[in-house]
Amino acid sequence: MGCTAFSTAATASRFSPLSRLRPLAARLLSFLAAIAVADSQASAMDKANPRGPNIVLIVADDLGYGELGCYGQAKIKTPCLDRMAREGLRFTQFYAGATVCAPSRSVLMTGQHHGRTRVRGNAGLDNPTAQALRPEDRTVAAVLREAGYATALIGKWGLGDVGEAASGLPRRQGFDFFFGYLNQHHAHNHFPDFLWRNETKVSLPNEIVAVGTTGAGYATKAVAFADDLFADEAIRFVGEHRDRPFFLFWSMVIPHANNERTKALGDGAHVPDYGPYAGEDWSPPTKGHAAMITRLDSYVGRLLDHLQKLGLAEKTLVLFSSDNGPHKESGHDPQLFRPSGPLRGYKRDLYEGGIRVPLIAWRPGFVPQGRITAHVAYFGDFMATAAELAGAAVPPNTDSISFVPALQGRDDQQKKHEFLYWEFHERGFSQAALYQGRWKGVRLQRPDAPLELYDLHTDLGETHNVATEHPDIVAQIDRYLKSARTDSSDWPVQPPPPAKKRAQARS
Repeated sequence: MGCTAFSTAATASRFSPLSRLRPLAARLLSFLAAIAVADSQASAMDKANPRGPNIVLIVADDLGYGELGCYGQAKIKTPCLDRMAREGLRFTQFYAGATVCAPSRSVLMTGQHHGRTRVRGNAGLDNPTAQALRPEDRTVAAVLREAGYATALIGKWGLGDVGEAASGLPRRQGFDFFFGYLNQHHAHNHFPDFLWRNETKVSLPNEIVAVGTTGAGYATKAVAFADDLFADEAIRFVGEHRDRPFFLFWSMVIPHANNERTKALGDGAHVPDYGPYAGEDWSPPTKGHAAMITRLDSYVGRLLDHLQKLGLAEKTLVLFSSDNGPHKESGHDPQLFRPSGPLRGYKRDLYEGGIRVPLIAWRPGFVPQGRITAHVAYFGDFMATAAELAGAAVPPNTDSISFVPALQGRDDQQKKHEFLYWEFHERGFSQAALYQGRWKGVRLQRPDAPLELYDLHTDLGETHNVATEHPDIVAQIDRYLKSARTDSSDWPVQPPPPAKKRAQARS
């Protein structure tokens, strides 16, 4: 899977008179003058009524901070994303909304931090309404649609489903079009026997062993790989909406594990082929995991190439990130790839490895090439960023700061968060906060547990707890943690559950 080269040269004006002069120019002068006048008037109108850029947000599922070449990965090939970083901007301290998928996506959609957003955990099958957005929630998709954007969600949702959780269905939350998985357990299966197009089931030629009633399971006849279908749909949507502003949320499923297949067969990294890793002396799930990431990389290259072909590159902001830290659930060897890079922890951890994720931004002529920014931002900031780009108002009661200045290389003008907040409802109730972009406080399993403190400026791997050395910082973070969240009947603070129940909500 190679990567197509992306040209970032500015498109020349279609109406440049110098480029159109020919030996018969004398006969065309009046015609060209008329065109020049029309072009001048159009430019004046554009300045008076600027069209917001297209926005494409690509989110991988369980991709670690260290699993891309541009973030230090040495074994997995990601040439397209590496080139995207060279031609755009790479963030070094960007955070997911949570350490597992559903609340992270809720933060992304609502612009509210983890202690205030609607969905604060993976609810599992026992309480589906706790994992559904409600009519009163206002998503970034709704904001952009009201600003005149065509909106689409392609891939995994996880914030609403048919039945009890229907209030959160994508088309009730601001999206004009949806194709993919509604249920996150269904999304474990990369070769499902159906997907959803809006609210209609679309049968696929895969044959599966079903596990439960959500569509989860694993394929015995694997024909159609879901993420391949999503790539086709994303390309189609862009082409069909080239003449109006659009927002595409491309929510990939890879490299998430098929947990049910791992339990049944010991290999949760089911892919169409192993690509460049077929000859490696690795286990099948380890080859499959690497192949998923390189396949994902090729999708991004295909999209950027398509934008160039359509003349939309300079009109389209593309952002690439991940919903949380890396998993270790497919039977692969995670240590081989060091998926968290220099960070401590994995998915489900509130240490940096569980929540710090890649963010790459690309828009020729708008995002300066080859830059790296240390600006601290998180999923919730996408709301204000998208609203600013679209010329729309940010909804009230958000925890969102636009990072448009950082995108344009104006870090000195960029507003900053004093605190960022996370919580986790599995294995009890845990909290974490980042203070001034430097001091990381972590409290595990109980609200009265001692607060761990790490200085990320000197200890990126969070190996040395400095709480006793900085009691003033501990007190500051402790006060914040006690006041940051709002009460939620769906997500109350609870003590650690019996060990047997801990795995039920995993996804």
